[in-house]
Amino acid sequence: MSQTTTPHRLKFIAGADPFGAAIKDTLVTHLRSLNIEVEDIGTDNYYTIGEKVGKVVSSTLNKPDTDTRGLVACGTGVGVAIFANKYPGVYAATCLTPGDAVNARSINNSNVIAVSGMSTDPETAVEMLDKFLNTPFKSPCPASNSEAWPENVQSFLDGSVAEMSKIGKNESVSNNDNGHKNSSCAICELAEGREFTPVGIMPGGVMKIVRENPTSAIVRVKYLEETEIFIRWDGGWDIELDEDLATAIASLEKEA
Repeated sequence: MSQTTTPHRLKFIAGADPFGAAIKDTLVTHLRSLNIEVEDIGTDNYYTIGEKVGKVVSSTLNKPDTDTRGLVACGTGVGVAIFANKYPGVYAATCLTPGDAVNARSINNSNVIAVSGMSTDPETAVEMLDKFLNTPFKSPCPASNSEAWPENVQSFLDGSVAEMSKIGKNESVSNNDNGHKNSSCAICELAEGREFTPVGIMPGGVMKIVRENPTSAIVRVKYLEETEIFIRWDGGWDIELDEDLATAIASLEKEA
């Protein structure tokens, strides 16, 4: 007796920066006209909106009943894609033509479409989104001259999904020449070996001295909206994790 497979419910997470807001709104309206569920998280700077959409899409990858995809837009469509792709399992592709959207789905199994508010007119954007919606993985596309992929390419594409998902998983912690663990987390490095690897503040990060005297300082380091730490420097490194400056200072002074 054959079993009936319940189709996945399709849902989009959408967001844009101010340069992509209008094109995002057009595409959200189009998706809803197709009775596709959309969670519109609104407008923010490009790295924050890319991060927010990527985080949600990544966190819902293993839901058995929902196929969650992303729609992000900024001036070029590039910045939002970069930050959405920071999350595991997110394959955001910047698309400027309908052919780009077909290639992204056919070759890369892309689950987030990134569009340009400055280079793409509404009609083209809607056509791109329709192609993104209706193109299955491994289907004929402009890159295959609109013909079925040869068997060897089909085999490569079949294996690529599993191989891509492994990239980066084992890179966060490794051993250095002395046998100690190296970590991409600066706080972990401090706790492990009291050796600090300089960290470049990415776009969206802020480092500010909030109190200073000749022998010490308290520095606030904030990245995006979710990470904020206070560091007191007095020749060594003491770290107090807290969202409230007054609490952090009081705790640091209590131990002084």
